[in-house]
Amino acid sequence: IMQWNAIRSILAIVQWWGFNVTVIIMNKWIFQKLDFKYPLSVSCIHFISSSVGAYLVIKVLKLKPLIHVDSEDRWRRIFPMSFIFCLNIVLGNVSLRYIPVSFMQTIKSFTPATTVILQWLVWKKYFDWRIWAFLVPIVGGVLLTSATELSFNVLGFCAALFGCLATSTKTILAESLLHGYKFDSINTVYYMAPFATMILAAPALLLEGPGVVGWMYTTPSLVSSLLFIFGSGVSAFCLNFSIFYVIHSTNAVTFNVAGNLKVAVAVVCSWVIFKNPISATNALGCAVTLIGCTLYGYVRHVLSSQIPV
Repeated sequence: IMQWNAIRSILAIVQWWGFNVTVIIMNKWIFQKLDFKYPLSVSCIHFISSSVGAYLVIKVLKLKPLIHVDSEDRWRRIFPMSFIFCLNIVLGNVSLRYIPVSFMQTIKSFTPATTVILQWLVWKKYFDWRIWAFLVPIVGGVLLTSATELSFNVLGFCAALFGCLATSTKTILAESLLHGYKFDSINTVYYMAPFATMILAAPALLLEGPGVVGWMYTTPSLVSSLLFIFGSGVSAFCLNFSIFYVIHSTNAVTFNVAGNLKVAVAVVCSWVIFKNPISATNALGCAVTLIGCTLYGYVRHVLSSQIPV
């Protein structure tokens, strides 16, 4: 049984890696190779695909039971979460539009630091000194990578950095907003994706609609390009679905380490495919950040496992 559990955990992690890296690479390919430079529209397609996918899984295939949420709670609790969720995805796609995958992923690794700082400043939460100590390599690695990034872009950098803040805010608010509902990832997508689509549809149409229409008239292979774009939406839904299995098949330390290794895999894949230049100092900064994230996750796990005296 233990051997089967280990195999299941490994398969779940590999599946998660595959979908995560696939979504990142496909989105970068859409912006760079297909010249579809409309991050709001790409995000909207992802939310529509996730809405349809979650509906099929829960309502049609009945692979997961629906967690019922009161109508009032949907607007009071889930809508704010959906707004943050939407903002997080959009900022991630905007950053991919302007900076390399390797740089974007390194900045996203800054999320633990922004989470701790927000909880300390806004919610006055106390943290052990070891937590602060292991934030140093995370912050230092991101600063080193940013200072030596050969393809640095201010807009892309700011979008990725604010994406970290959005992710941190979503994580912090989740416990209070969704208290009493033991959501899994599919039910989360089932309720949040339609709200996110509703939030993003109008801005996408107003700001990017004319550009998308113009792109459709000028792109050389429209059908294959559209299939690729909508394929990225399907992959985004599969990514959300795979997270459920990873969380339930591994422990906190394994999940943290796997997440950091996933960043390394994404960086290597993007370098192989897009050939974006990476200096030795830049690679060192990325490595320092990932090591800091791993140590940070381990310390958080150890501290949470300790029984208070």
